Amino acid sequence: MKLSLEDKILKLKKERNAVILAHYYQPGEIQALADYVGDSYYLSEKARDCKEDTIMFCGVRFMAESAKILSPQKKVLMPCPSAGCAMADMASSKAVVEMKEKYPEAFVVCYINSTYKVKAHCDVAVTSSSALKILKNVPNKQILFLPDKNLGSYISEFFPDKEFILWDGFCRCHNKVSKEDIFKAKEKHSEAKVLVHPECPKDIRDMSDYIGSTSGIIDYATNDDGKAYIVATEEGILYELKNKNPDKTFLIPGDKICCQDMKKTTLENLYESLLNMNNEVILDEEIRKKALKSLENMHKLGSEKNE
Repeated sequence: MKLSLEDKILKLKKERNAVILAHYYQPGEIQALADYVGDSYYLSEKARDCKEDTIMFCGVRFMAESAKILSPQKKVLMPCPSAGCAMADMASSKAVVEMKEKYPEAFVVCYINSTYKVKAHCDVAVTSSSALKILKNVPNKQILFLPDKNLGSYISEFFPDKEFILWDGFCRCHNKVSKEDIFKAKEKHSEAKVLVHPECPKDIRDMSDYIGSTSGIIDYATNDDGKAYIVATEEGILYELKNKNPDKTFLIPGDKICCQDMKKTTLENLYESLLNMNNEVILDEEIRKKALKSLENMHKLGSEKNE
């Protein structure tokens, strides 16, 4: 009997002793095949703790880099190595060094959506699901936050005693969500609650019933007794939302919120990468060691015992 492409991938995965990790923004057929699907924080934990020899990371470049930083002894593959993150590229390591010289007292916090070369110059990395918990455990009064000004602005609202210096970066998908998009969605479902990712601008966050990470949005919609939701984040999240809540209605504001880089992963390039064991993530070892500190601090300061 001829094997389907999905079955071929699962067979190869077993032969290669590989684990498949996928972000919530990945195409539905990729999420369906993955061993673990989650947000950046959850996936970084899985990459750090997994027992398999090979990590197949279905996401964008900085995510696969983080997996390699945390598990240097493992082979980390990306189905599509050209899948990058425009926001991560808005902060260069050179510019970060210059900013640190300008603010020598600042505690440097980078969103995990940063390159590994930038992480090497930062004190801690955060995700949208762990940032508030981590910042509560940081005594410093001056915070240099990069590269996402929207997430940084959101976090700063919880710490009025701290001075936040925000990098001028943003996610192109979340930053383009408009109030008009929300109003139009509300016209279709006036009772719908508005769930917003903190990468959205403040005027959109101010319209929300809930603000949270991808995992936070999924948990909220699943546990809430509402029936309709306007979800202001990348449309890949709908796969998990609808799986967990088949009787609820979910709308993405505007025409769509789609990260083209997240959608570059296909079953075909996933299969080819596993078959040939290519598209491996290779990092400069000296820089990797420096970047490791920011991710180790992320897990240390974001752990349950530090709540």
